[in-house]
Amino acid sequence: MNFDAKNLDFGAMHDWELYSKSLDTELRQCLDEGRDVAQYADLCAAIRALPLGEAREELAHVFFKIMMDAPRRADYPYEEPDDLIAIRAARPAEREAFAPPAHDGRLEDKIRGAWLGRICGCLLGKPVEGMRTPDLHELLRRSGNFPLARYMTREDLKKTPRLLERWDGRAWADALDGCAPADDDTNYTVMAAVGIVGKYGRGFTSDDVAAAWVDCQPKRAYCTAERRAFRNFVIGIRPPRSAVYKNPDREFIGAQIRGDYFGYINPGDPETAAEMAWRDARVSHVKNGIYGEMFAAAMLAAAAVTDDVRAVIRAGLQEIPANCRLSEGVGAVCADFEAGLDEAACFAHIAGRWDEFKAYDWVHTVSNAEIVAASLLYGGGDYGRSVCRAVQTGFDTDCNGATVGSIVGMMRGSAAVGAAWTAPICGMLDTAIFGVGRVSVEDMVSLTMRHLPGRA
Repeated sequence: MNFDAKNLDFGAMHDWELYSKSLDTELRQCLDEGRDVAQYADLCAAIRALPLGEAREELAHVFFKIMMDAPRRADYPYEEPDDLIAIRAARPAEREAFAPPAHDGRLEDKIRGAWLGRICGCLLGKPVEGMRTPDLHELLRRSGNFPLARYMTREDLKKTPRLLERWDGRAWADALDGCAPADDDTNYTVMAAVGIVGKYGRGFTSDDVAAAWVDCQPKRAYCTAERRAFRNFVIGIRPPRSAVYKNPDREFIGAQIRGDYFGYINPGDPETAAEMAWRDARVSHVKNGIYGEMFAAAMLAAAAVTDDVRAVIRAGLQEIPANCRLSEGVGAVCADFEAGLDEAACFAHIAGRWDEFKAYDWVHTVSNAEIVAASLLYGGGDYGRSVCRAVQTGFDTDCNGATVGSIVGMMRGSAAVGAAWTAPICGMLDTAIFGVGRVSVEDMVSLTMRHLPGRA
């Protein structure tokens, strides 16, 4: 290592900042990337078994170098580049074009619907983030809210005493102060508006994104891959290296939740939305982590000009490699839907591919992208049905509720979100962004309109 570790308090360091605590994740990530590393499983276990301290971190550093130097398996079936030119070359051959919208009141209301849809979808999933489906479904059944059809409340939680102690104090819809609480799923959307596009313009670079992260939020506002990238920025590691250096979470969902604003400001132009998302994603993610953000941004750009859910999903898929794991997973969901499977069977297939009790599966980009696609398809363009499916399914509930809500809100406008969902937030949103704090949805809509092509 390049520093004296003797005086570090390893026990006080968060898991996201202590690489030796994430070696199992690194091994799984490298296997999924197609690296020839299966033979290092015993080495991984041996290092992880050591007590916290300098020796363990030194060996973990060596383990990282071994993982990064490992060749790709000859039988690896996917094509998953990180470079934008290579990503575009690997896209599907058949690609649909979308007409640009008129920059009028209808577009403004769609953008309002997207902001409200994201905030309210996040709020629906936020209090149960991390709760696995056996407990979640018990909560819903005991409160007469299964299948999920409305916000969960603290009063609902009281009906499940076994869960009360652990989950009390969360952002339940009946315990707000007239404002949506701060959350990373909405912080990033506001940061993109204020700290990235607002500061650097539509031509922002990945280095601008890194600078915005350091300038806009405290370290504790960042999680998993983002926390590791933030640490890398601080010690001088720049994008795209910041996405890889001791970052085993580099295909987790974090980038997928950051792409919305780039869709908002490129209505009818999925390609440009995806390109902006690529610039953002590569600071902290690789491969399917990058594709997740491009997929979300492109879907939102298409949702501004079509209310055909299947066309929206196709627009997302057409901006990422045709032969990647994300395309394969979302394609499987679409195939189930087209084959006429009922939604229970489709969601069961997702649960069969991914184990919510494994943290890696729970927070991976692909598992959650599959849930987003299924929720959009089986929600049929109805806001409540769509976000409730995204949250009831478990996995990363606030992330999926936010992304699905954003897309449906963009497709159908603010009225489709509806007062039952918007009433608790009173048109306001708290953030963790320095110098910004609480914002109004209307101010964010006005700012978004100023960032449309030809206006920024």
